[in-house]
Amino acid sequence: MKTAPISAASAPHYTWGGSCDGWHLLRTPDLSVIQERMPPGASEMRHLHQRARQFFFVLEGALAIEVEGETHAVKARSGLEIPPGAAHVVANASTCDAVFLVIAQPPSHGDRVPR
Repeated sequence: MKTAPISAASAPHYTWGGSCDGWHLLRTPDLSVIQERMPPGASEMRHLHQRARQFFFVLEGALAIEVEGETHAVKARSGLEIPPGAAHVVANASTCDAVFLVIAQPPSHGDRVPR
């Protein structure tokens, strides 16, 4: 297996939620690492993952992450774990873009249930 450095400039890109960006930095059957950009005022829909454990790590800006009714202010250079089965929603209530990593094991795509 040949390895090489990867960044948002070279990773596969996708858009979601109408205004947010994602870059698949690592996508294997066991692990997913995505860099995302969420503009001010954006949020995702409330949901849970039945199998995936996620870890959100903020690189720039800040996120408001509500998990099971408790909202956490997650600032740059800090993160929050979301265990499988925990209903949550991620939002950017700030005035600047939030850039963050979403690390999921196993990958969370296809494992999303609206709540």
